[in-house]
Amino acid sequence: MPDQSIDPRTGTPFGPILPETTDAEFEAVLAAADAAFPPWSSMSRAARARAITAAADALDAASDELVPLADRESGLGLPRLTGELARTTFQLRTFAAELEAGDYLGVVIDHVNSEPLPVGHPDLRRMLVPLGPVGVFGASNFPFAFSVAGGDTASALAAGCTVVVKAHPGHPQLSDAVGRILHDALVSAGAPDGVFGLVRGFDAGKNLVTDPRIKAVGFTGSQGAGRALFDLAVSRPEPIPFYGELGSVNPVFVTRQAASRPSLASDYLDSLLLGVGQFCTNPGVIVVPRDSDLADRIAADIAERNGGPMLNQSVRDLYLRHVDELTSKPGVRVIATGAPADPNGFAAGPTLAATTASEVFADPSIVTVECFGPAGLVVTYDTDDEARALASVFPGSLVACLHADDDEELALALLPILAARTGRVVWNGWPTGVAVTKAQQHGGPFPAATTSMHTSVGATAIRRFLRPVAFQSVPLALLPEELRD
Repeated sequence: MPDQSIDPRTGTPFGPILPETTDAEFEAVLAAADAAFPPWSSMSRAARARAITAAADALDAASDELVPLADRESGLGLPRLTGELARTTFQLRTFAAELEAGDYLGVVIDHVNSEPLPVGHPDLRRMLVPLGPVGVFGASNFPFAFSVAGGDTASALAAGCTVVVKAHPGHPQLSDAVGRILHDALVSAGAPDGVFGLVRGFDAGKNLVTDPRIKAVGFTGSQGAGRALFDLAVSRPEPIPFYGELGSVNPVFVTRQAASRPSLASDYLDSLLLGVGQFCTNPGVIVVPRDSDLADRIAADIAERNGGPMLNQSVRDLYLRHVDELTSKPGVRVIATGAPADPNGFAAGPTLAATTASEVFADPSIVTVECFGPAGLVVTYDTDDEARALASVFPGSLVACLHADDDEELALALLPILAARTGRVVWNGWPTGVAVTKAQQHGGPFPAATTSMHTSVGATAIRRFLRPVAFQSVPLALLPEELRD
């Protein structure tokens, strides 16, 4: 089905209808990516870094073109999208700096040891090398930072892999514009033609995962689509890594001592409703003591809040379906609602539901429904033992938050339970806002991600697209430069 841009504020289509990639076009893009891999991966790290930096510069220079287009296709607002484009180019420059430093290669050199076995061994030198062409599926909720030129593309290019992106139908014109700028800047800076390509359409996405030239896939999106593509990737004759970030409920736990903090209710809603709740890190569930007034304060506050336009009709429809699914469960009730900021287009208003720990123990699926949008669930507990047991019920999540005082026994007990179920634990803070640093972990146990071993944000995301190779007794002159003495 062709891609059509739609303004989420009005529901009105605009701009050209962009056709799906034909079989012949798909073959040309994949062949070019395959042919470009050897020269791109063998370029010096400094040369690759210069090309990636040139791509960041070109995207920054096109801000006046790209940001208004992104806003018209997503409804996310010019201030938010201006900052997101800056984050995107910062990511590209971060990976360029990683290339220049070279630490990501994991070089290990064991010189020959002539002692008898088992101590003795030949000369062994180990490093990480790029996997090959990589497929990337962008997300609708971050049309810059998790899309065509986002973190998956940046880290794969830095690793020495060529990239083919499946354009997201939610922002088709922006995908084309960013793809063109990215490709032209890379090639102008010395990268081989074919280092970056773009395809569109449902069939092209499936074919991208199953094509034998693709050696890994990065994905950000829904659990259903991600799991289907993951199954394709691992069922290939040559299975490949599929790095899927699929979203999560991201629980927040509040202890008795913390529950009375004056700004806790409003701070929670600021995080929950950020971007009309369309962040994969929005705190979908908050667990609070029943004998506090925190649930009432959250309900009173959300009733005064407005929603806004969601990204597209399918996102809004899925949100409403998941809210209905959650609130129809026994023991779950709606306690407050807000209003859409604008009744036109794909608008949605905030919803707050509530239940108890005992209801969750009777039906754990209550806390597995991710309502991707402006909806939250309050779960009340009576005892610390109940709170600890609740923490063990939650499925894998990207992030969990704990609001507590340093000296509380419950906090000490909850920290390791939450760490076992998430990729990031936040102390007295909120999950939205994912810093791009070396120490960042954006991923988690399934269903938050298809593998909890890697991150999709931060410098170490490059490791997803590399594999180790050991060189035994190879003459120094023939070794990669990084492995020479």
